[in-house]
Amino acid sequence: MNSDLQLSQFDYALPPELIAQTPAAQRSGSRLLHIGPDGRLHDRQFIDLPSLLRSGDLLVFNDTRVIKARLLGNKESGGRVEVLVERITAPTTALAHIKASKSPRPGTRLWLADAFHVTVTGREGALFIVEFPDNALSLLDAHGSTPLPPYITHAASEEDDTRYQTVYARQPGAVAAPTAGLHFDDTMLARLAGQGVATAFVTLHVGAGTFQPVRVENLSEHIMHAERFQVSAATLQAIRQTRANGGRVIAVGTTSVRALESAAAQLAHAPAGPDAEGDTRLFITPGYSFQLVDALLTNFHLPQSTLLMLVSALAGMDTIRSAYAHAVQSRYRFFSYGDAMFIESPNHS
Repeated sequence: MNSDLQLSQFDYALPPELIAQTPAAQRSGSRLLHIGPDGRLHDRQFIDLPSLLRSGDLLVFNDTRVIKARLLGNKESGGRVEVLVERITAPTTALAHIKASKSPRPGTRLWLADAFHVTVTGREGALFIVEFPDNALSLLDAHGSTPLPPYITHAASEEDDTRYQTVYARQPGAVAAPTAGLHFDDTMLARLAGQGVATAFVTLHVGAGTFQPVRVENLSEHIMHAERFQVSAATLQAIRQTRANGGRVIAVGTTSVRALESAAAQLAHAPAGPDAEGDTRLFITPGYSFQLVDALLTNFHLPQSTLLMLVSALAGMDTIRSAYAHAVQSRYRFFSYGDAMFIESPNHS
């Protein structure tokens, strides 16, 4: 990492009214800001995406599924608690964030959703180890609510249960959506397949840490949150074949980027296994050399966020700064339910 990078270099002013609170009426109804390999900006619509892709390109999607990870309840003493499951670690255990007037100690029982008790059995850093009375995923599905991002001000509705989930979500485990994928509907996927654009999947279970602010000015001191990922042998082979045929590997979302680049780093050190998987703390900042990703479809990211640093690494800091200023001036919609950006790397056009 460039040791001179400072947090203040990744700030921008965002009028609050540009933070999208609800999704577009149609999944593919968003706007699309296209950054060409020469850094030029083009205002488009998301439905224009097929015209920017070529036969032989490979789109890599993150097929994680958002779980109903948020639960409200009480301690046995009567105090209110809010539980946000970060990761299911076994059929009946999970790591969770717990908001309460006092941190619960090991042995504390919590009555959640007026339905069941969980027991706090310990801690792992800032997270609590929680024991469920039955299958944790089933209990969350029955009694939990969709964990919308902190900048969305309404409580999760039935519409959110559907729209804060990609149409191709398969592997349950995320507590935040891979939001670049929210723009795709079945019609768009069929159009892309019809013009010879291939697809592959990775899994990265997005954690709540994706919304955590960076708390150090010198980025070399930042400790990245961990997220679980898997890149299958089939996806790795599809990438090799795409590259061999002169196509581009296009990540759908920063989570797909982190999964792919984490896989590349893992295979460089231990190439024996058929799949690449594990926990990743990969922190991508300007100066990073991308191994597998040639282009990126993404949403607009929070000021001073690790994701803004990632897109700056791909497109260049000045280019992203100009693009975000243009997006604000042009009244694009920001963050999870907002508009999209297609970035073609200047190094991989």
